[in-house]
Amino acid sequence: MKEVIKTSGAPAAIGPYSQAIKIPCGTMIFCSGQIPLDPKEGKIIGITAAEQAEQVLKNIQAILLAAGAEMKHVVKTTIFLTSMNDFAAVNEVYGKYFTFDMPARATVEVARLPKDVKVEIEAIAMV
Repeated sequence: MKEVIKTSGAPAAIGPYSQAIKIPCGTMIFCSGQIPLDPKEGKIIGITAAEQAEQVLKNIQAILLAAGAEMKHVVKTTIFLTSMNDFAAVNEVYGKYFTFDMPARATVEVARLPKDVKVEIEAIAMV
């Protein structure tokens, strides 16, 4: 019933999870939280939260493409930030990827993220 989405266009999972899961009810795609890793070299991209958010959203875009979807199909995101002071900068980058019928969203400040990055974003899309 569910299809595991795996693409080399986004970083491989660094733990026991999938990049995304696609299920055939409508068709929903559940993207695991993405951090700013370069999919080819596995290196963290960006120093600032805005630079990292750009890579995170590119990774999500690649995963959605591999699942047969686009950013316009995203219905819900959750953004995890290590500092709410980065909210405006990340929001500016986020707004370049979601320009019409914005998805529902939550933003949460957390103490720490994998590999000590500043931003992680998860997404749910429906095709």
